[in-house]
Amino acid sequence: MPNIKFSYLYRDSGNYKKFSSVIFSNPKDIDLSIVAALIKSKLIWDLWFYANEWKLPEIFTDICDFRVDPTWHEFECVEYTNDEPNAAISLDELMETIRKG
Repeated sequence: MPNIKFSYLYRDSGNYKKFSSVIFSNPKDIDLSIVAALIKSKLIWDLWFYANEWKLPEIFTDICDFRVDPTWHEFECVEYTNDEPNAAISLDELMETIRKG
């Protein structure tokens, strides 16, 4: 059973980007389409989310000025991977956090 990779980025007001991903173990073999549909149903304007509210690492650029830079992150995709998990929370916890948000 493959793990699930959640890829996202931070884009500041100058359009500088910083990319990251979190890999979740998938012991219950949850279908990728279920995870993707849940995420997409809770995005702000079909694109953004607050990483800290979803218990994901914030990945701001090196120089942020929150007077002009946004605090949200941009969802890129979810995909299957055989890479080792590195998430601080479980896939179940992520999904429950997103549902409640």
